[in-house]
Amino acid sequence: MANDTTPDGFILLGFSDNPRLEITLFVVVSIFYTVTLVGNITIILLSHIDSHLQTPMYFFLTQLSFLDLCFTTSCIPQMLVNLWGPDKTISYLGCAAQLYIFLGLGAAECVLLLVMAFDRYIAVCRPLHYVVIMHPKLCQKLVLLVWVCGIFGTLVHSPTTMKLPFCHHHQVDDFVCEVPALIRLACGDTRANELQISVIGAIFLMVPLLLILVSYSHIAKAVLAIQSQQGRIKAFHTCSSHLVVVFLFYCSVTAVYIQPRSHFSQKGGKFLTLFYTVVTPTLNPLVYTLRNKDVKGALKRLFGKDEMASED
Repeated sequence: MANDTTPDGFILLGFSDNPRLEITLFVVVSIFYTVTLVGNITIILLSHIDSHLQTPMYFFLTQLSFLDLCFTTSCIPQMLVNLWGPDKTISYLGCAAQLYIFLGLGAAECVLLLVMAFDRYIAVCRPLHYVVIMHPKLCQKLVLLVWVCGIFGTLVHSPTTMKLPFCHHHQVDDFVCEVPALIRLACGDTRANELQISVIGAIFLMVPLLLILVSYSHIAKAVLAIQSQQGRIKAFHTCSSHLVVVFLFYCSVTAVYIQPRSHFSQKGGKFLTLFYTVVTPTLNPLVYTLRNKDVKGALKRLFGKDEMASED
């Protein structure tokens, strides 16, 4: 039965039927969240401190790190509370706030990954014009576009989701208040919401992904045309980190949001939610630091200065 009144709160079920798994997940999620905080804060600090990293590429990478910090902090603390004890409740306002932030940052990250692909396209395909095209004002405008798109995405979809006629038990079969789980909780007609999420998904998931693939097809042609093997390897390393991040993010998010009421989404959606809310934000800084000579060089210079200062 549906409840026409606004509920006081929701129950985030997670894996409440398996307490041992929840304790294990609490430890794992805590470790991943700590690594996420340390890794992304390190990238932000390095990009501001080291002059070698004050380029458009690392300006956008800083924005990605900031997005990941906000994205994980909007849901993981509540997730840890639910995993640790028997209390799985979240207030209606808390759920709404989590949904608004979650959707907004998710949409913003989709557009930001597209902007980063555009940056790599200019760097590889038009290297002589890179500095002229990717000037600071354009970079700032692109970042502003990213945040505007995120705000637009969440304002379009979040209000209609929170106004659904939810079933009286208010049990959300997930770890967080996200759209697919809330649609499954509704007892009324959700066809309009499902159509809306499909349209929003096409705009913020499929269109950016298609444009990213197009840009990288041009990048691949430009890389293959490079005569020097060393030049090809350098161009490959420049783009490979971004491709890994795109793959990790889009695969998991698309599987959950394209078919919000599907059997796959209901059964496998919890693990996919854990992946793109916990694992992906942790892997992003690791991918960029372990595969990037500039970041590793900045770390060496930073620790080198610290060692010299301690010796003095």
